Amino acid sequence: MNNYKPIGNGFFEQPTLTLARNLLGCLLVKEMDEGIASGFIVETEAYCGPLDKAAHSFNNRRTKRTEVMFAEAGNVYTYLMHTHCLVNVVSGAVDTPEAVLIRAVEPYEGIDLMFERRGDTTMKNLTSGPGKLTKALGINMTDYGRRFDEPPIYIASGFTPNDISIGPRIGIPNSEEAKDYPWRFWVTGNAYVSR
Repeated sequence: MNNYKPIGNGFFEQPTLTLARNLLGCLLVKEMDEGIASGFIVETEAYCGPLDKAAHSFNNRRTKRTEVMFAEAGNVYTYLMHTHCLVNVVSGAVDTPEAVLIRAVEPYEGIDLMFERRGDTTMKNLTSGPGKLTKALGINMTDYGRRFDEPPIYIASGFTPNDISIGPRIGIPNSEEAKDYPWRFWVTGNAYVSR
């Protein structure tokens, strides 16, 4: 179908904060019957499990929704936030429920398909947020529990960012001190970063 090669599973077995940085520049790919859509990851947020009050798995909270976070690194964790599906890369060891939220991608392949899925929008607005990118790429709840090292949803090599910015995560006002942790990473100056 294409020449992309999914990244090896060993890539996901790095500390969560390191993985959140190293995902920047990687290519997120989704293959579907209507075609392939992909984009370079340009913004991520790390969620460091039981001690992180902003994480779904804070205090080792284990629910039907968070179950995949307790599995091995490299699994797909999708969940619904309001009406949007968000996608995360499970990180950490088995039973260490951590994850990296993919917040924004720079469109690469299948841009017409992305516009079709997103409706009336601009190029800059196409994938510049966690709910926008999943809709554009066709990522949804059926991807929950899949692996990021094999089709139909996977991560492939991309580019190495020249400069990475770091700051607090977004949209977690009720997580006490965790709201200030500098666990958001983005490609400095990239037009598709969410804000």
